[in-house]
Amino acid sequence: MHRDAPPLWAGLDPQEHELQYNPQAAFPDFNASQAERATANEQARAALTSIRDVPYGDHPLRRLDIYPAERRGEAPAPVHVFLHGGYWRAQDKENFAFVAGALVPLGITTVVINYELCPASTLDGVVESAIAAARWIRGHIGEHGGDASALVLSGHSAGAHLAAEIFAHNWAEEGIAPDFVGGAILISGIYDPTPAIATTVNAQLALDDTIARRHNVEIRSPLMRSRVAILAGSREPWHWIDQSFRYAHHLHRHGLEPEVHVMPGWGHFDIIRQYLEPESPIMRLARHYAGQP
Repeated sequence: MHRDAPPLWAGLDPQEHELQYNPQAAFPDFNASQAERATANEQARAALTSIRDVPYGDHPLRRLDIYPAERRGEAPAPVHVFLHGGYWRAQDKENFAFVAGALVPLGITTVVINYELCPASTLDGVVESAIAAARWIRGHIGEHGGDASALVLSGHSAGAHLAAEIFAHNWAEEGIAPDFVGGAILISGIYDPTPAIATTVNAQLALDDTIARRHNVEIRSPLMRSRVAILAGSREPWHWIDQSFRYAHHLHRHGLEPEVHVMPGWGHFDIIRQYLEPESPIMRLARHYAGQP
């Protein structure tokens, strides 16, 4: 889309807008995907060593789970940080231990974070908490055998947006070199919150034009220079997929070279089941970004 063109959602009737920008409307069986992962999730939580509910701030949702990998030799373990989806207003880290179940056996320490949620917090608080989690992990993951110098971020849906917010945060202003993120895997993301205003989800998000623009990462410079992969499922509504292409174009304009994948057969909620498939595109990227073959 040309930068001066009207937004893709302009002129959509309300029903079509809801279908395009509310994934639960497009996939009314969304709960089935979480149910399919339940066994793997329970197995991971039971089998893996973990340090759970580690606080990274005072808010009760500023908590994260660390699943340390065994160190192989003297080098610290690579670290993969997962930010869950839920349209900034739902879900919990408890439901995503399966990500660690896939990565820890490969020698990759995995951190699954919670963050503040709407409507108890605004999107400002949601974003601030995700950035605070990244700050804490950079400063403390070494205490758990992890390599703080090249974290890999992955995020699904709203979690992809939060990973992009970490990319756009001015770390240098805090005296932190912004090269501590070595790669990002952004899955089925929403990068401009503006179209969410006209969905029924906004009853919980309470977005307006000002806050949506403040957190539109399509118009803010990425301040990290690491590798980025942007993925979406081919079954997702086209307008949702378009967000991935627009954000990729934005990164490219700022000198990055993101790879973009629209993967046949996958929808919005089942796409993260790829963590359970060792040779899936997501798992190949996770291994590659962690320096694994």
